[in-house]
Amino acid sequence: MPEHTQRPEAAPARHSTVLGLMSACVVLAVALVAAVNLALPDLRAGSLHPSSAQLLWIVDSYLLLFAGLLIPAGALGDRRGPKGALLSGLGLFAAGCLLTALAPNVAVLVAARGLAGAGAALVMPATLSLAVRTAAPERRAHAVAVWTGATGVAGLVGNLGGGLVLQYLPWQGLFWVAAPAALLLLALTARLTPRLAAAPAGPTDPTGTALLVLGSLALLTALIEGPGRGWDSPPVLGSFALAAVLLGALAAHGMRARNPLVDPRLFRPRPLRAGVLGVSVTFFGMYALFFVNAQYLQYAKGYSPALAGLAIGPLAVAMLVVSRLSPRISRRIGRRPTVAAGLACLTTGLGLLSLVDGATPYPPYAGVLLVLAVGMGLATPSLSMAVIGSLPADRAGLGSGLNGAAREFGSALGVAAMGTVLASHSGGFTDGMSAGFRLAAVVVAVLGAVTMAWLRPGGAGSGSGAAGGGRGAAQGQDAAEGSSGAETGARSSSSGAQAAATATPSS
Repeated sequence: MPEHTQRPEAAPARHSTVLGLMSACVVLAVALVAAVNLALPDLRAGSLHPSSAQLLWIVDSYLLLFAGLLIPAGALGDRRGPKGALLSGLGLFAAGCLLTALAPNVAVLVAARGLAGAGAALVMPATLSLAVRTAAPERRAHAVAVWTGATGVAGLVGNLGGGLVLQYLPWQGLFWVAAPAALLLLALTARLTPRLAAAPAGPTDPTGTALLVLGSLALLTALIEGPGRGWDSPPVLGSFALAAVLLGALAAHGMRARNPLVDPRLFRPRPLRAGVLGVSVTFFGMYALFFVNAQYLQYAKGYSPALAGLAIGPLAVAMLVVSRLSPRISRRIGRRPTVAAGLACLTTGLGLLSLVDGATPYPPYAGVLLVLAVGMGLATPSLSMAVIGSLPADRAGLGSGLNGAAREFGSALGVAAMGTVLASHSGGFTDGMSAGFRLAAVVVAVLGAVTMAWLRPGGAGSGSGAAGGGRGAAQGQDAAEGSSGAETGARSSSSGAQAAATATPSS
């Protein structure tokens, strides 16, 4: 049971400690995503010998559970108190990492990664809630900025730290490092973080959550298993059919339920549809890159894991810098031109990557990565604010949850699509990679055009002061709009912090 509500203005020193702890938790949960991409060559060559499809499941099981549980995890944290949710999340994350390191076969490894993803879903919204609610009112925008900055730093930590670990240890070493780190943060959080009173919570909706996760699982199963089993095989066709039934049932349930996880009628405003689709599309393109980037540098270029991590670093730095500048650019030229420029850069970068092979020198390759980073940094903050700003201020937490879920589902589909093309291509790795990038460029171009059509001027909420973004969004925008995906946000935080709660993409 909650014990008391912390008076933030009474303990600024304690708030600094809490903010540092919350930032460390976020860095750990997000950094492991980047580090796992670096470990894929070692995983493929290791004793478990995963197939191409199994390698995709190892990556996507974490993202799928992360995405599917974000909104209900945030609501649970609000109902029970964010400290309890964070402690539970860190415990699940640590258990998932330990099971991953000890996995005797691929099935256990995939399940363990999913367990860690469920823990991350609890960690992200709880850390934001604690960071904001323990701050004095005038320091809340600063708390959001620090939190979102931590998600950007996580990409660098994952690439550089993961590369160093993999330079000297087998792939299991990543998880032997992550598990005790999570347990240490759990102990520090239990001792140093105040227990806050429960706050008004959003819907938990176990039926909607189950339909969302199972429907997404069926869709990913069809995409991942298609190359190996055949696209016209009964298991693949059955998985596509099951996905359609489950996701259709989710929409019908949302129309009928009293407090649904996601009400389909929320998507009537064009800017909300544009924001959700646009965020999914941008992360689809970027995670198609992230899935093969480290493999290309190690397989085709012969880089060590540490050097590959260092070579990826400029991409994360550039995304962080551009995403910080993006709100100013958006205010100067408008949201729609900013998003259009970002999606154009993303499409162009993916197209250029389809021309890369093993003989391509690193400098031009890095130049293309910077084009992608500029596109991601320009588009994502404005798209995230389109999601959050299209909802009333008292539903900003839901908006942030939709934004986070769109990010993770787009990421999972990008990994699945790129891996599927690689697995079905009969040529070498770089030939398959080129075909995958061509597909990703086409998908981003087509769905990006739909996004821009929905963002055209004249729709409700199409301006910078969209329906319900309100004063809260404006207060937090300068501090934290430069990032994307605060996941569920903190429904219990101030509306300004909620509306600004978007996190920097990490590689």
